[in-house]
Amino acid sequence: MADFLDGLNESQREAVLYVDGPSLVIAGAGSGKTRVLTYKIAYLLDQGYEPWSILALTFTNKAAREMKERIAGQVGADRARYLWMGTFHSIFSRILRFEAGALGFSSDFTIYDAADSKSLIKSIIKEMHLDDKVYRPGAVQSRISNAKNHLILPEAYAANAELYQSDLEAKMPSLRDIYARYWERCRQSDAMDFDDLLVYTYLLFERFPEVREKYASRFRFVLVDEYQDTNFAQHRIVWQLTEKSRRVCVVGDDAQSIYSFRGANIDNILKFTEEYKEARLFKLEQNYRSTQTIVNAANSLIAKNSEQIRKEVFSEKAKGEPIPVFNAYSDVEEGDIVANQIVKLAAGGAYGYDDFAILYRTNAQSRIFEEALRKRGLPYRIYGGLSFYQRKEIKDIVAYFRLVVNPNDEEAFKRIINFPARGIGDTTLNKIIDAATRANVSLWTVLNEPLAYGLSLAKNTCAKLQGFRDLIAGFAEDAVRKNAYEVGQDIVRRSGIIAEIYRDRTPENLSRQENVEELINGMHDFCASREEEGNERVSLSDYLSEISLLTDLDSEEGEGARITLMTIHSAKGLEFKNVFVVGLEENLFPSPMASGSYRQLEEERRLFYVAVTRAEEHCFLSFAKSRFKYGKMEFCSPSRFLRDIDACYLKLPLDGGVPASPKRVMSDAPRFAKPEPPRVLRKVSLSPAPEGMPSSKPGAAVEVGQTIEHERFGIGEIIKVEGTGDNCKATVQFRHAGTKQLLLKFARFKVVS
Repeated sequence: MADFLDGLNESQREAVLYVDGPSLVIAGAGSGKTRVLTYKIAYLLDQGYEPWSILALTFTNKAAREMKERIAGQVGADRARYLWMGTFHSIFSRILRFEAGALGFSSDFTIYDAADSKSLIKSIIKEMHLDDKVYRPGAVQSRISNAKNHLILPEAYAANAELYQSDLEAKMPSLRDIYARYWERCRQSDAMDFDDLLVYTYLLFERFPEVREKYASRFRFVLVDEYQDTNFAQHRIVWQLTEKSRRVCVVGDDAQSIYSFRGANIDNILKFTEEYKEARLFKLEQNYRSTQTIVNAANSLIAKNSEQIRKEVFSEKAKGEPIPVFNAYSDVEEGDIVANQIVKLAAGGAYGYDDFAILYRTNAQSRIFEEALRKRGLPYRIYGGLSFYQRKEIKDIVAYFRLVVNPNDEEAFKRIINFPARGIGDTTLNKIIDAATRANVSLWTVLNEPLAYGLSLAKNTCAKLQGFRDLIAGFAEDAVRKNAYEVGQDIVRRSGIIAEIYRDRTPENLSRQENVEELINGMHDFCASREEEGNERVSLSDYLSEISLLTDLDSEEGEGARITLMTIHSAKGLEFKNVFVVGLEENLFPSPMASGSYRQLEEERRLFYVAVTRAEEHCFLSFAKSRFKYGKMEFCSPSRFLRDIDACYLKLPLDGGVPASPKRVMSDAPRFAKPEPPRVLRKVSLSPAPEGMPSSKPGAAVEVGQTIEHERFGIGEIIKVEGTGDNCKATVQFRHAGTKQLLLKFARFKVVS
């Protein structure tokens, strides 16, 4: 037995040593999954397997690179170099280069990336004289990709009544024809897209048994990482290669299967031992990452899922503290609570800023936490994405705001003159720019008097430009008498942006919808805060001045430790000493789209499990009682998932200064047996003001020393009162939001004591 195996625990060692047949290694969070894979490959090499006879499939190049480096440390770089190790797509493209002729491709075939694929689909839609506002290239691309991942070729797609019905409901009955034409055009171009690398590998092995036998014989042992993330096509190819030899080891954790929206099929791992009936099952249950309390809490949570391979993860690290649950009055206070907690922990000197992560369900939630951190001068980064105000849809809307406030803003003008598309192309824009340059005036000036500046355009183009000018001028007139929130809502609606982003429900577009909604929520909060401070009308210019400071900070590059903000999906595979899981409310987490499906709800619970198990030393959970959504204040219920964690592992929140009982805290969370219907994403509401807590009356008799409960800032103590009547102001020291001066005429609070 190789000496290097001495570094493994008993469960890991058993999983590594078994090489006589198929095996499924269920690796709990932080249990050393990668360690088992690399040691198993090293052990196979030690047992006489040649490097080129071992196939190891991963999901990222980073994972493959790290594994190869570890293996090289065990067996030497020369032997590790010849391993067939890489992502599914990189390995299969390598095979297809060798065997392309059998499929009618050259060995130099082109691989189309997502942009190439989308461009070709766009061209086909245009050639077929279809409306690209109905047949949106991104949505068409997504449906074709989904079909390919299920190994449904164009002919089968066209013959499938269920798929055709789905396309009819999406008002895209010609999608099957687009798919067929796209398939042929790729073949004519000697090109494959990323999905084709899976499809054609499957077809190669299916249609040419001798080729399948060649590779099945070459790869004496096949290993697959993160098997819970495989789709149908990947699963079938693994079966093709190992059906006869039965020398296959797949590693993963069904409790961390969270990518069904990308095509991942949890059944691949749940039913592995049904397909490979003689397969050995190994469970890695010792967690080396987290405290005992965090591990136990996560166990009690995931135990509520019915579809799973049962395991009991344990930790021998310190017991750790109970998991605090923060009950915020609003999403604004939630941001303050989290930021203050980070300040408190960092001040002790034991943690740097890179030891903290804030995890949320949707990208749009980042805004509140970004602003809370900036207010305190805390450095942060958005992992795997852009800061809120750098996202395209946000920059597009802000460009409208800028042009309304300053029509001479050239960059804003160029960005939005044809967004959403209104038939004003680059040729027309360049003519406007040339005329403005010659006369040394702004683009807006030329737009207002095109003939005076020698702008010669077709009649219909002039009409489109006039329509754009009238749109912006109308907004500018409104901006003089309305506040920023009211004008912002109107711009988002009347510009066509709302209609543009609500055309389809792809995951990417849903994220854009949430971001736009959150921008409007933020505008309302900005206006409400300024009004409470005594500003009668908060203008769009005021709002732009505020966020311009935020966007400047976005562009600053800095070194050093930073707090990490990310979606939970992006956090999988990572770990941090301190983790905040925020927004634990019904219709947010779990997602409203999951409420109508038992399977989707279980995946949401797995997502929460992933979030909790990212934490090494401290995990914090938080929810808000209210959020401003769709033009009004909405009151929230705590997530049903909070009740799924045994209360003995939680430090339950303070409610009005008194620790709440488990029954009281969770009483508002809906029972699992009665899921709420899915929330339908709506266009931004045009309600003039939020509903909720009544504001105080002008000149209300408030006194120094009183405790108040504010709609957004939570509990605070009045420390100063000045002025009378409509000008009466109170200075309040809030528990989490700091000191605020409130104009009582607009302040929304109630006196508690």
